[in-house]
Amino acid sequence: MTSEPPAAAPTPATGADAMAALAVLGDESRRRLLEFVRRARRPVTREEASAAVGISRKLAAFHLDKLVASGLLQARHGGHRPRRVGRAPKVYEPAPHALTLSLPPRRHELLASLLAQAITAQRPGESAQEASLRVARERGEALGAEAPAADVTAFLEAFGFDPEDGGEGRTVLHNCPFHPVAAQAPVLVCGMNHAFLCGYLAATGDRDTTAVLAPRPGACCVELRSGSPGAERGESTEGTDTTCARDAS
Repeated sequence: MTSEPPAAAPTPATGADAMAALAVLGDESRRRLLEFVRRARRPVTREEASAAVGISRKLAAFHLDKLVASGLLQARHGGHRPRRVGRAPKVYEPAPHALTLSLPPRRHELLASLLAQAITAQRPGESAQEASLRVARERGEALGAEAPAADVTAFLEAFGFDPEDGGEGRTVLHNCPFHPVAAQAPVLVCGMNHAFLCGYLAATGDRDTTAVLAPRPGACCVELRSGSPGAERGESTEGTDTTCARDAS
């Protein structure tokens, strides 16, 4: 009998999802089960997990499935002990991603990914900063293309920007997901942040909203403005464009 392939890896839990996952670990048995599965270095069955922790198989199954639901483990039918009849036993292994929790939200893994891609995909005659801006915009475009009718506010919330209606067509972003790196290299990181949001807006087809560089202490360096008049008010940041190019799409 063949084993079932592992389920698709869930996305890393952040924000409220990460807090919910951590809440699951409030139970001591779940913490011990998670640690046992992590240290096993191979898929483990319910029987193995229950014996290691000293609880019943039924209770171990309940806690293991809670850990799966929270994104801390993943499960499949397979393992190293196929049965003679029926499908192979259910086995558990660590989820392939790390659990991160930051308050306020930070997206350092996104910034690191963009910078790594910029270094490896730098084109001839292109500076490192130009490559970083291009890659950031392309990543934003890819995300926008996946959801052409996306709710921009929901997107901003998911990435930790903490958006709020600032009146007069302005959406203020109270949190910088790339802090404190943005404070250390504002021209580079703020420019990438701006390019990322410009790419997203362009790919969704939103022509009424533009991302504008408008640095403020303790907040994101970018804000969104609806309508063309507001775009004129962007503050200058050396080495970067202050507003999204209207012909980019």
